[in-house]
Amino acid sequence: MEKASPTHPLPFLITMGDAAGIGPEIIAKAFRDAPLDMRGCVVVGDVATLRRAAALVAAPLAMPVLQLESLAGAIALPPNAIPVLQKCDLVAPVSYGQISGLAGLAAAQCIVWAARAVLAGEAAGMVTAPIHKEALSAAGGWAAHFPGHTEMLQAEAAAFLGKSVSEVPVRMMLANDELKTVLVSIHVSLRQAIEAVTFDNILQTLRITHHALSATLGRAPHMAVAGLNPHAGEGGLFGSEEQAIITPSVVAAQAEGLHVSGPFAPDTVFMRARNTSTKRGEFDVVVAMYHDQGLIPVKYLGVERGVNVTLGLPLTRTSPDHGTAFDIAGTGRADAASFVTAVRMARLLTTAK
Repeated sequence: MEKASPTHPLPFLITMGDAAGIGPEIIAKAFRDAPLDMRGCVVVGDVATLRRAAALVAAPLAMPVLQLESLAGAIALPPNAIPVLQKCDLVAPVSYGQISGLAGLAAAQCIVWAARAVLAGEAAGMVTAPIHKEALSAAGGWAAHFPGHTEMLQAEAAAFLGKSVSEVPVRMMLANDELKTVLVSIHVSLRQAIEAVTFDNILQTLRITHHALSATLGRAPHMAVAGLNPHAGEGGLFGSEEQAIITPSVVAAQAEGLHVSGPFAPDTVFMRARNTSTKRGEFDVVVAMYHDQGLIPVKYLGVERGVNVTLGLPLTRTSPDHGTAFDIAGTGRADAASFVTAVRMARLLTTAK
């Protein structure tokens, strides 16, 4: 096992993402444009794919892509190199912008290897480039069982801890400097998301959010809870979930000493929580009832600034808040800002632990 020291801290692992998307490109751009942020980072992916990406951003000479045999090899690398551990089975780079089961499987292999390395104490944390869920499904076999990163990492964490998946609850947080949201449910249909609005799921989300943000803020976060229905149900006129489910979960969380308020009308609570140049938001984070309710407000503020953080894992994992962008993959136009922000966030979260 690799050991950290003041002169050689544990590396952060960067997973390549879907090789047909913009993941390899934004990784190469991050090493090119933000070398201080990327210092100590090692890419888990396919060497040929990363070399193609480095050439795409016009830096094959200034940033050599070097294949490592182990994580220990990163210590002796020159500062301008992109170190890569070959941990997937791609025999050649795949075509840009096309769904590929080979790319889906390669992405999954990189995620699993990186997660196991972090869990084993060989790396400090991981930052994941975007994957394509259809490619993951097209991969078939074990990879197709997972709808995304979050569920795959949850399964790895559970196996490492010797627990069932249900015993390692996780939540998705999307954050930028203006707004943070945490979701009660993640990658399910809207009908299933409504069914997931239960007392236990909401209370569990509040506990996970409280624990995670307390570590980074140095104090208990003030959590706002969004309603499910328009106007938070308007006293039962537009739905009973607020009265029957959401409010009791908020009261139970308050009884445990958590700093939580709501439920609030979902069309205004995000504005109330937003930090601007002229005022601080009323809340540190908004707990949203389902995926799009919570993610649209953050992404609307700018996907280049948002970071996805998985809460509840026994490891640090962040990612940019955008997808594979197949429509611009291979053009050199992808913006690496969100990815660099995700790396910075991973370092911050690791320091806070």
